[in-house]
Amino acid sequence: MHLHRCSASPPPLQLSLQHLHRCSSSSPPIGLVKPTLTAHPVSDMNSLKAKPTMQCHVVAMPYPGRGHINPMMNLCRILASKNSNILVTFVVTEEWLGFIGSDPKPDNIRFGTIPNVVPSERVRAADVYSFAEAVMTKFEAPFVRLLDQLEPPVTVIMADTFLFWAVGVGNRRNIPVASFWPMSSSMFTIIQHVDLLVKNGHFPSDSAKSEEHVDYIPGISSTQLVNIPFNGRNQQTTPRILEAFSWLNKAQYLLLTSCYEFESKVFDVLKAKFSFPVYATGQIVPNFDFGENTKHSDDNYLHWLDCQPRNSVLYISMGSFLSFSSAQMDEIAAGLCDAGVRFFWVARDETSRLKEVCGHRGLVVPWCDQLMVLSHSSVGGFWSHCGWSSTREGMLCGLPFLTFPIIFDQILNSKLIVEDWKIGWRVKQDVGMNNLVSRVEIARLVHKFMNFENDEVKEIRTRASEVQRICQRAIAKGGSFETNINAFIQDLSHSMVTE
Repeated sequence: MHLHRCSASPPPLQLSLQHLHRCSSSSPPIGLVKPTLTAHPVSDMNSLKAKPTMQCHVVAMPYPGRGHINPMMNLCRILASKNSNILVTFVVTEEWLGFIGSDPKPDNIRFGTIPNVVPSERVRAADVYSFAEAVMTKFEAPFVRLLDQLEPPVTVIMADTFLFWAVGVGNRRNIPVASFWPMSSSMFTIIQHVDLLVKNGHFPSDSAKSEEHVDYIPGISSTQLVNIPFNGRNQQTTPRILEAFSWLNKAQYLLLTSCYEFESKVFDVLKAKFSFPVYATGQIVPNFDFGENTKHSDDNYLHWLDCQPRNSVLYISMGSFLSFSSAQMDEIAAGLCDAGVRFFWVARDETSRLKEVCGHRGLVVPWCDQLMVLSHSSVGGFWSHCGWSSTREGMLCGLPFLTFPIIFDQILNSKLIVEDWKIGWRVKQDVGMNNLVSRVEIARLVHKFMNFENDEVKEIRTRASEVQRICQRAIAKGGSFETNINAFIQDLSHSMVTE
């Protein structure tokens, strides 16, 4: 276990777009990233201890996955940049330190590492459930050993909600715990109100009831049961998720990664339900430049985008973790070609094969700086797996969506995009079925989606632009984001100890 000092960053409140989206949803695939930061001697820890300004020590413990690490790190950047009296120790496995250890951060963020006690990120997708079980059962002991080594004394633990054991660690040591929820507030409240699903015969759910409506969960608009992704049928993960939520009442804070304006009813329900503070930390990209990015790097894909007409490119990303079958990927590739539109596809390890299939109208890459691409003027739509980070980034950039969820909360996010916010269409209409979406269906849908003269397209683009304006107001000075972040920092200040 080691502590690692981080490189310097811009002054407080001047985080650039480049710094903030280094951990964007389409981060480089694991095979393309080389560990670049070596462990510093433990004596480095003593130099931090000697600094009298480090008064509030936040230990951040994310679940080891892109969709969990990225938003927690972004929040830690904001906290560290807004208040120099906050020191963050960001805890990752030795493997993950190799992936993100060289990313720029404020001086008052450092890494703490624990051994690789869980399967490698490279094979996580092969057995999602065994990986999750390992995280929930094997992380606690090395985390506790790391806590024993940390200086100055820890004043608050920020832990992913799924790492429920961290609440117990904090309680035993009299350290406050902030539970960090990296998905939508709507997903949170569905799990929180599982008793209502049970009462109505919808948990565990029966596929025969998939079209029945769920209209009794506080804050959630009426929807078909098929759009409620927490169905209780998975005997491996369901008990662990319920166990994690059973610990919430013993936490001291709840951090939701939602923008209040889009899930206000859910937020108000949760704020009333818990006796401790609940914060909507929303869009954690405070100084985002919504104009054209002229100072970008020399990446070839950005130059390709520069050469495309405004709003002409469909951006496609299935996330950084799971993927579709090769057969479905082939149908998507063929459908895109048949649609005759320009597209930019982040295909990860399928890149070489799909390049041959897709021809010259599109660009296929293994990874990209997603936020940079989404904010580019040539991008006019977002085909997404609906991971929560990707969903928020697309909303921030004012893009309409084609939704193609794969698993768990992505299904609910697709519902929010299509039914609640009305800024997208589903690629696959029969949610939950395993049949392929054909190239013919894909070509027809994509061609219509990128036809801006179509009245239906005009409607979702108008709403997407309004969503962007709401995001802008939320992250502006005095907006809901700043209000919630400042409130959390103010509460943390009560735990600060002057050295």
